[in-house]
Amino acid sequence: MPGTNLTRDEAATRAALLDVTSYTIDLDLTDGSGSGSTDTFGSTTTLEFTCREPGSSTFADLVDATVHEITLNGRSLDPATAYADSRIALDDLQAVNTLVVRADCRYTNTGEGLHRFVDPADDRVYLYSQFEVPDARRVFTTFEQPDLKSVFTFNVVAPSSWAVVSNAATPEPEEVGPGTSIWRFPQTKRMSTYITAIVAGEYHAEFDTYSGKHGDIPLGFYCRQSLKEHMDTDDLARTTKQSFEFFEREFDYPYPFGKYDQLFVPEYNMGAMENAGCVTFRDEYLPRSRQPRSFFEFRTSVITHEMAHMWFGNLVTMRWWDDLWLNESFAEWACYWCEAEATDFTDAWTGFANARKQTGYRADQLPSTHPIAADNVDLHAVEVNFDMITYAKGASVLKQLVAWVGLDPFLAGLRQYFKDFEYSNPEFKDLLAALEKSSGRELQGWAHEWLQTAGVNTLTPSFDLDSDGRYSSFTVQQGAHPQWPTLRRHRLGIGLYDDVDGRLVRRDYLEVDVEGASTEVPALVGIEQPALLLLNDEDHAFAKIRLDDRSRATAIEGLSQLDDSLARALVWGSTWDMTRDGEMPAREWVDLVLANIGQETDSWGVTRIPASTALAVNYYSDPASRDALKARWEAGLRELLMAAEPGSDHQLTFAQAYAAAATSQEAVSEVAAVLDGSVQIEGLAVDQDLRWNLIVALARAGRLTDQDIDAELERDKTISGQERAAAARVAQPTAEAKSAGWAAILDPATPNETAREMVLSIFRAGQEDVLEPYLDKFLEAAETAIDTLGFHKGSTVLEYGFPRPLGSEAAVARIDEWLASTSAPKGAVRYVEEARAEILRALAAQECDAGAGDA
Repeated sequence: MPGTNLTRDEAATRAALLDVTSYTIDLDLTDGSGSGSTDTFGSTTTLEFTCREPGSSTFADLVDATVHEITLNGRSLDPATAYADSRIALDDLQAVNTLVVRADCRYTNTGEGLHRFVDPADDRVYLYSQFEVPDARRVFTTFEQPDLKSVFTFNVVAPSSWAVVSNAATPEPEEVGPGTSIWRFPQTKRMSTYITAIVAGEYHAEFDTYSGKHGDIPLGFYCRQSLKEHMDTDDLARTTKQSFEFFEREFDYPYPFGKYDQLFVPEYNMGAMENAGCVTFRDEYLPRSRQPRSFFEFRTSVITHEMAHMWFGNLVTMRWWDDLWLNESFAEWACYWCEAEATDFTDAWTGFANARKQTGYRADQLPSTHPIAADNVDLHAVEVNFDMITYAKGASVLKQLVAWVGLDPFLAGLRQYFKDFEYSNPEFKDLLAALEKSSGRELQGWAHEWLQTAGVNTLTPSFDLDSDGRYSSFTVQQGAHPQWPTLRRHRLGIGLYDDVDGRLVRRDYLEVDVEGASTEVPALVGIEQPALLLLNDEDHAFAKIRLDDRSRATAIEGLSQLDDSLARALVWGSTWDMTRDGEMPAREWVDLVLANIGQETDSWGVTRIPASTALAVNYYSDPASRDALKARWEAGLRELLMAAEPGSDHQLTFAQAYAAAATSQEAVSEVAAVLDGSVQIEGLAVDQDLRWNLIVALARAGRLTDQDIDAELERDKTISGQERAAAARVAQPTAEAKSAGWAAILDPATPNETAREMVLSIFRAGQEDVLEPYLDKFLEAAETAIDTLGFHKGSTVLEYGFPRPLGSEAAVARIDEWLASTSAPKGAVRYVEEARAEILRALAAQECDAGAGDA
């Protein structure tokens, strides 16, 4: 039985048979009394479509509904027989057809379909839809595949006090009963089902207008009433207008969808979703406490990412999810391009290298890696391939493609592509043809090499020196993992840096084409060896880079003397790769960080690198000397905190990292004193978010009880407070806290974001004595979590909920035993295999660090 799955072949068969003329969707979000119903809502869909083969059969999609009535071309179908296994069977089709389905659908607490949330701050009700990949069918009857585009008319009955927003311009509501109104939305432009949207509830709204070269675009900004004081609308509007101006100019195509609403919604699974003209965001992007610059840099990239989708993804949409990578990779590349060129974050590509690109490198080294252009045979395959290969690696490779063909030819091909395929569903080959025509380059070989093979290459300098310290030979060696052995062509920058008056200054730069296992670089022969040799300077390539011994020593001693932030990011990335790969001891990484992070200027470097270091200290270090390294890391962070400029991002980041690293009684007591105010650090505002960070740290150390956590929750009666309190409770080092937390995590009634906060907090380094049962508990959960919790919640548990502190050779053996006998879903097996790979990586790194200690 297909269940909620849909295969690519089924979708192709249905698309060859049908064209969808229109949808009319009538939703009743009340319970008949004028207030919002708590469990279900009424959904009536009128679907007009044509059939190329009259007399044939097909099916429509509808998930988890109580169907009251089905009518096809005036003929009544019995729901008891026609609706089964999430599908409505449609037979004896005519050339022109009308399907009417009247049903009750269910609200969710999983962030899928139509999510319902009651704000604990004021008991106000908020709804929002999330339909990508296949969840519009949880709200109305659909042909749920991206290439059956249509126009949509939404009519929504809701309490009169609510705001209701969709893809088309919001109409004036019409009263239809006491306290009840109907919103009759205009018909939308032609679009795919997954980018339709409904957002309704007691939202606060503010408005503005972008006036550009193609006319005015009305802008709306929405949030919960309890967050309205935190919605920095002026900043949001400025970024939105900067992005519209940039994309309309560079794409040379007017924004297609009339108005542009951005809605900040609660308990959101992802960062944002590009619903046409109705973009939804996590409302954590409206900060209630002080945040570092990296927070706003990332928020800006999310805003620009979703706007790029209005053209690439919404105007022009993939035919099937095989091209999901292109949809997301393009928006990811375009968002950093726009951010760097049009907003205040002109160093966005440095942040990309320091943070986002690192997630792509990690994903490409897991056993679950896959080609960027994945073979998505069905929806289950799509769901598990929605990962950082799709986003971060894909964006990196597109950045490389732009450098390969040139930005102007790339844009020329893109502009023609938008015009040729507006409101339709081309394939990647159509974009490739447009780029080949505009650039004059053959790109089929490039596409195969980079998009249809998996794995990341490693590039290493290899050289000999003469008696004067000059290169007598120089090659770039290229390697690949044996499982993913492809050696690729790389356009590679090489930078040579010298110590000049206490600064690392680039003496020379050259670009070479690297191909095959070994590439000679004759231009460097006879050149004096620099203090720092940096492969991939300027960051054109997607590859791991190695530093030679002298360059590594230079970096550890004085990376902060290198003024170029992007070059520093590449050194940070290279040394981190070497640490993760067991080629550089964890203790050397700690040396590098403590000596240089205090002077780092890139906001993402400042915030990301301490988090990586915590991973190195707790998992990549030699267990025999780990306590000493933990003490050194703790003391180093305290020193950095006290030396940081008051009120700076450095100070805030080091305060958070110090609290998380505190293990000694002295440090834990100091964290407690900062929380209660008996110790004050100049410039450090202990606001609500920082208070929760300190409380979680103290709970982890065993200094707080449930009663203490409850007392803090009395101060912060918000959903954020509830979620952080849940994280604090499960962080406690007691068997009771872990048992209660694990049960809640696996309870379908636990809301998605609460479960996520708990799963990120429950299994802590240093608590191995109470975690011992949870390897088997995790493997037991892997058998059923996706089925019982739904794909998103189940995947979150399995991806982040492995008890990493139990990593050992014995744990690997137990996992291997489970893998040999399990019947768990493929998605669950993937996450278990990833956990196994991370254990093996940690063990190799520990061996490297132990060797350094023995030397």
